[in-house]
Amino acid sequence: MAMAGALGSFDPIFTTATITTSHGLAIYDTLFSLDSKFMPQPQMVGKWGLSDDKRTYTFELRDGLRWHDSSVVTAADCVASIHRWGQVDAGGMMLLERAKHISKKDEKSFTIELKEPLGVLPDVLASISGSTLFVMREKDANRPATEQVTANIGSGPFRFNEDLAKPGASFTYDRNEQYVPRKESADGLAGGKVVNIDRVVWDQIADQQTALAALQAGEIDFFEQPPADLLPLLKNDPNIELELLDKTGSAMCLRMNCLQKPFDNVKARQAILHLIDQEAFLRVVTPDPNYAHAVTSIFGNDTPYSNGENTGWYKKGGDPEKAKQLLKEAGYAGEKVVILQPTDIALTSNAMQLLANMLRKIGINAELAPSDWGALTARRRNKGPVEEGGWSMFMSSWSDYYLGEPIGTSLHVMNGEKGWYGWPKNDDYEALRKQWPDVSTVEDRKALARKMQKIYWEVVPTVLLGEYTAPIARRKTLTGLIGFPNLQPMWKMKKA
Repeated sequence: MAMAGALGSFDPIFTTATITTSHGLAIYDTLFSLDSKFMPQPQMVGKWGLSDDKRTYTFELRDGLRWHDSSVVTAADCVASIHRWGQVDAGGMMLLERAKHISKKDEKSFTIELKEPLGVLPDVLASISGSTLFVMREKDANRPATEQVTANIGSGPFRFNEDLAKPGASFTYDRNEQYVPRKESADGLAGGKVVNIDRVVWDQIADQQTALAALQAGEIDFFEQPPADLLPLLKNDPNIELELLDKTGSAMCLRMNCLQKPFDNVKARQAILHLIDQEAFLRVVTPDPNYAHAVTSIFGNDTPYSNGENTGWYKKGGDPEKAKQLLKEAGYAGEKVVILQPTDIALTSNAMQLLANMLRKIGINAELAPSDWGALTARRRNKGPVEEGGWSMFMSSWSDYYLGEPIGTSLHVMNGEKGWYGWPKNDDYEALRKQWPDVSTVEDRKALARKMQKIYWEVVPTVLLGEYTAPIARRKTLTGLIGFPNLQPMWKMKKA
């Protein structure tokens, strides 16, 4: 498998990088998982119940759960994992704020006692829109979330093969013979994680032409992000199948560093909002307009909460003159703007080159900082100025589905330095976001989404660059792939 981007960190709580989350899906397991309709289903949990006052949840682990070192998974592992995850995930933070106690009951059972009812608790535990709640061994989960877990010992359907790991070249996953799948059929990320192959190798192939040639030659079976201009060539290859696994689409999101100049000034961020020509970015991503769409709602294009509140900034072709005016009002004085550019992800790399040109045309001192994706995910943790290895902008892609989930989606959070990279802060917005789990009807949530979006486009922590869908390419001998937003599960796959 040729995956998009380099696996630079193995800890899916330490980073939200998509490739690290896919790594987590292979080697770890979760308490609950989302099915194909995005409903939470028990995964490691065998039985669970809720007290009459709806404040105490009791969870019992199912039989057969073992770590890759053959020790038994216990309730203490789950409690420690929830606490570590809750340090960084938006939904997890909310849970810890509302929890009175999260404690082990016996070796297989634990309880979450709440200060007030939280009907969406199973949804929060199953969420994949921020940091996924992967259960780790207690001794690993006792580390702060700011320190990486490097052991790679989980209880999931694959084992990470340390002996065959070649950083910068390839990583190998072997079937976990001890893993006991649930009896239900696989459904989205839920159900039985039945592994039908003995070994999966992730080959890191930075050059897309090389990856394409390897796929056509049968040297690899799966190419996660084939270049859009070569899709017609792949479509005509009798041995290759193009498959749209993520049907929800992905929004390209430009994140700005709200702690450092010039984007610590809201008018400088508003300047970028008005500057962006989404259609130009979409032409870079794909020449086929069927795969590309403008997006103006922070809740995405096709979620129940997509709306047009405070979107008057959108203009085909952008508005460079308005951007220049706002930049002047911000007092921009030629500070260097460093754009993180992942050279091993062609789609993002090309988009960042276009961005740099747009910025320079309105007088911004823009500089690209090329690296692979793994190095980028490490650098974006730096909160300091660019002179001390910090950054000004980077791009990430978020599933349209994720954008409709403001409880757990990191991009929706504005809680300052406790939050996701970029670290925007707005207390009024956060007060609205925290009402989300207590609003009972879709109509009331739609009204809340409009209020949130009004503030979001005033504060501008993120700028949308457009939304696209992109198929993966696989050899026809590889079947059974699970379609899900952004992530790539590897159970259920078969190779003829």
